[in-house]
Amino acid sequence: MTTWLRDETPHDVFRFLREGDEGRHQTARVTADGATWLASAAGGHGAALTRWEARPSSPAALPCGTVFDVVNVDPVFGRRMLDRLWEEGPGSGPVAMHRGRMMLFAAPGTAQRLPALLDWEEWGEAVPRPLCHGVGDAVTVPPLVPSSDASGPRWLVAPDTRHPWLPGPEVVLWACVRAARAASAADVRVSIFPPADPDANVYDVSRRR
Repeated sequence: MTTWLRDETPHDVFRFLREGDEGRHQTARVTADGATWLASAAGGHGAALTRWEARPSSPAALPCGTVFDVVNVDPVFGRRMLDRLWEEGPGSGPVAMHRGRMMLFAAPGTAQRLPALLDWEEWGEAVPRPLCHGVGDAVTVPPLVPSSDASGPRWLVAPDTRHPWLPGPEVVLWACVRAARAASAADVRVSIFPPADPDANVYDVSRRR
């Protein structure tokens, strides 16, 4: 049985991750520390963890609610949320794509609190209803190492530390509202002039002094 995710033993894949960490952009690649953080979510689920250790290029199912929750959103709206989080807010935690949906990793407790906050917020109806995964749920996470399966789950922002910052429900709500406002502003064009009367006489006033 391999133990590269559970201790400091330099297993071959663990060494690969560490060597790959040096001098590379980590946006879509899991680092060794990020892999350790993901593995911590498995807790006592030894069988699932062992399978992942044996096949690090395959996705894995991890439980939510202890190390992270996941907010599962429409990808277009999710992109708007990420834009707001990175351009105007504190940034994001890890983010993945799976089966045409965007998964934002959030602080534990977010799955329980966010729906109530959306119901209270006046912009809540403008937000495509997210799927919130918390205690009792499990999600499929992308492979630890790059996979040749382009249709499978993939990282947009991969975990790269043992203690990643994760947005809580208030931050996710803020991003949802900002994304909804941005979408509304793009769809609506407001004019300060009333509609033209088709029967009115039109005069050329461009030369008036």
